[in-house]
Amino acid sequence: MPLAKNYEGQDCSMARALEQVGERWTLLVVRDAFYGVRRYRDFLAHLDVPRAVLSERLRTLVDIGVLEKRRYQDSPPRDEYLLTAMGVELWPVVYALSQWGERHFSAAGPRRIFSHSHCGTRLDTAGACPECGQVVRAGDIEVRPGPGADPTWRDDPVSRALRQPHRLLEPVLA
Repeated sequence: MPLAKNYEGQDCSMARALEQVGERWTLLVVRDAFYGVRRYRDFLAHLDVPRAVLSERLRTLVDIGVLEKRRYQDSPPRDEYLLTAMGVELWPVVYALSQWGERHFSAAGPRRIFSHSHCGTRLDTAGACPECGQVVRAGDIEVRPGPGADPTWRDDPVSRALRQPHRLLEPVLA
């Protein structure tokens, strides 16, 4: 028997949230948006997600208000996807899940290091700066490769760009 696509029998806010962002690939799209990925082709290259799935995930994230789609009239015209205020609220979830994964599934150490851009201090597992004593907003976080990063793992433009320190939410590719 196939699994249901929703949690309509659940009276639970977590179940409702999972209906929106819990499908496979969705949180990875959101993670990449935090890293500064904005264009469809860059999401596609970095995630190796099927085109139809990526299109559906981006459309859903726009429809529910997590991403905003902007059209630029360059030559040729291009679309970019940016996190909305609602989307930026997902940062603690994305960060906590990535930190949990680093602790339990990364024997070589963290793949990425997240630091407070104002003082350079590495964030704790809750996303706070131990030096400043505050939870750091996504736009004030610098990310750089950690000791567990394997620079030979991927060679797409996004992966190459993510090998350099940069702030979250800033475009990773021009």
